[in-house]
Amino acid sequence: MAVKRSDGRAFDEVREMSAKVGVIPNADGSALFAFGNTIAIAAVYGPRQLHPQHMQNPLKGYLRVNYDLMSFSVYDRKRPGPSRRSSEISKVTEWALSPAIYLEQFPNSVIDVQIYILQADAGTRTAGINAASMALAHAGIPMKSLVCSVAIGKLDQDLIVDLTKEEEDFEEGEGATDFPVAVLANTNEFSLLQMDGKLPPERLNEVLELALKVTPKIFEVQKNALKACVGGKDE
Repeated sequence: MAVKRSDGRAFDEVREMSAKVGVIPNADGSALFAFGNTIAIAAVYGPRQLHPQHMQNPLKGYLRVNYDLMSFSVYDRKRPGPSRRSSEISKVTEWALSPAIYLEQFPNSVIDVQIYILQADAGTRTAGINAASMALAHAGIPMKSLVCSVAIGKLDQDLIVDLTKEEEDFEEGEGATDFPVAVLANTNEFSLLQMDGKLPPERLNEVLELALKVTPKIFEVQKNALKACVGGKDE
């Protein structure tokens, strides 16, 4: 069946993006990233000595991520505090960001990343990853690359990028599929591949090609926000 996006976007078009660094003055680094109505902020603290001592690694540092939705970020008020979903996304975000960071430069240390979703209209984990990547760079953490993240979806049989909540809930035809990915911008290596829904294996290459087509646009938005700073701090 033929499917049109309710907001009129092309299938390979992301929502309007916005980004800014230095949004939390008392953090070592911070950033905001938005896909349309989905707004994420991230704060970085450290590197600092990891406690308890038995968790320390003399060969490399530890990236510790906490992701959560603010209770007012969704239409149906969310119960405050961590959930199974937020714990899962926290760990997935660690995996997505870790390959971009020179953690071996920080033995016995931890870098804490706090991600909060101020407003949610799908794509919260991908917006959070984008914000966290910028916040790490703003904090001066040595990185191989910024990390760019976006969700690839499927409405019935059509692949689309950057789903809205309405598109996530699509039920006609073959239904909807949500496929969040993260890419190291300098190398086009994938650090995250997830899927919620159904996708024939033979279409995986289409998903990856679509992700590599749109992530450079995310990278430009991230870079421009960081370039607006002098010496890692706001002008």
